[in-house]
Amino acid sequence: MQVNIYAFQSNFMLVVLVVLLAVKGFAFVNALTWSVEAYDAAGKLTKQAWCAITGLGFVAQLILISSSPLGIIHLAFTIAALVYLADVRPALAEVTSHR
Repeated sequence: MQVNIYAFQSNFMLVVLVVLLAVKGFAFVNALTWSVEAYDAAGKLTKQAWCAITGLGFVAQLILISSSPLGIIHLAFTIAALVYLADVRPALAEVTSHR
C-alpha cells in the first residue's frame, strides 16, 4: 500500500483551513454579542474595532479560501482572532454578566 503524501498534505491543509475559518467566525460572532460598555469597562479596544478586525479576518478567509492558510494575511488575522479569544473575551466576561 502506497501513501500519497500530496493527498495527505492537501487533506491536512483543508482541515487547517476549516478550523481557522471556524475560529475566526466564532471570534467575529462573539465580538458582536458584547455591549459597547463592556469593551469600555474592560479597557480594551472598542467594539467597532474588534468587530472590524475579526470581521475582516473572517471575510478575508472566505474570499481567499483557495489560498494557503499559512499566508501572511491568514496568519495576521488568525493571530488577531486568537488574541481576541485569549485576552479580550475573558476580560469582557469578567466585567459583565453576559446574557
